Amino acid sequence: MAQDGRERVALIIGASRGIGRQLAIDLANAGYTVVVSSKSESKKGDVASFPPDPNSQQSTITTVTREITELHGGKAVAIPVDVTKIESIEKLVAETMQRFGRVDVLVYNAGAIWWGPISTTPTKRFLLMQRVNPEGLYKTIQTLLPVFASQSWEGRVIVVSPPIYSRFFRGKTAYAMGKVAMSVMTKGLAMEWGREGRHGMAITSIWPAVAIQSGATENVDKRDLRKPVWPLSFSPFPHICADLQQTIFSNAILAMLSAPTQLVNGLIDTDEDFLRSHAKVSDFSKYSLVPGSKPRRIMPLEFPDLTVAEQDDEGERADSAELRKSKI
Repeated sequence: MAQDGRERVALIIGASRGIGRQLAIDLANAGYTVVVSSKSESKKGDVASFPPDPNSQQSTITTVTREITELHGGKAVAIPVDVTKIESIEKLVAETMQRFGRVDVLVYNAGAIWWGPISTTPTKRFLLMQRVNPEGLYKTIQTLLPVFASQSWEGRVIVVSPPIYSRFFRGKTAYAMGKVAMSVMTKGLAMEWGREGRHGMAITSIWPAVAIQSGATENVDKRDLRKPVWPLSFSPFPHICADLQQTIFSNAILAMLSAPTQLVNGLIDTDEDFLRSHAKVSDFSKYSLVPGSKPRRIMPLEFPDLTVAEQDDEGERADSAELRKSKI
C-alpha cells in the first residue's frame, strides 16, 4: 500500500521467467499488487513440480502468480498479452483497470533476441524484434497514456533498454536497432512530459552492468555472472524487510521508483551504477555467482553525453497532427 493508503499496482510485461519473474516477486514483496503478464500461460496440472525452474519453459505467468500468492503471501493476477497485437495490449490494460482501477508502475521487460551480424539475421527475426521491442513498448505506453491522465499524471515507467553507445551495436546490429530505439523513446517521452509539465511522471531505462544468471546467460562462464538473489543479510532499503531475497535488478528498480521524478525522468542507467550513486551501495561482491570471483562488467564505466550545446534551441517545431487538422 502507498503512504496514502491506496493500493499500488505494478504491471510487468515479460514476467514469466528470469529477471522478469524475480522482479514480479520482489515488487509484490515490497507491497505492490502485481499484474504478471506475458504470452505464456499454463494450467495448474501442467507443471511437473512447483515451483518450477525459474528459467525453464515450465515457468509461466500462471506459476509466477502462484509463487507470489501461495509462497510469498503477496497479491498478484496473471493476465496474458501478445505485445505484437494492439488489441491484446488494449485488452490487458482494460482488464487491469477493471480489476484495480489504476496503474502506478509499468515495467516493460518483454524482449525478442537474435544476436548476430546482419548477414546471418533473417528478416523475419529482425521484424519480430522490432514488433516485440520498440513497437510493443510504444503501443503499451500509448494505451496507458489515458490511464495516467485519469490519475492526474501520476505514474512511473521502467524500460529494460541499454545506455546508447556505439560498442553496443557490434555483432548484433538488428537487435541493437530495436533496443536502442527503446532508449530513444525513454529520452523523447521524458522531454515531452517535462515540456507538458507532467512532473508526477517519470520514464527510466535500466540495463545490467554485469550479466545476471538467467536463461539468457546459460552459455556464459559462471565466474562472469552475478547470482539472481540479494543476500538475506543485507538490504539497502530500510522500508523493505531485510529478510526478503531480491535481485540487484529489482533493488535498482525499487530505488528508481522511490526516487524523485526529476532525478529519474529520462535517465538511462545500469543497475549497479544507480545503486552505487543513489542507494549508497559500494560492495557488490556478495552478488558473485562463484564466491570470490570478479565478474566481468559488460557495460562501459562511462557513457557518452547525448546532449549538444544547442540542446534548448528547438527552432520552429512542427506537429504533424496539427498540420493535418489545418488541411482538413
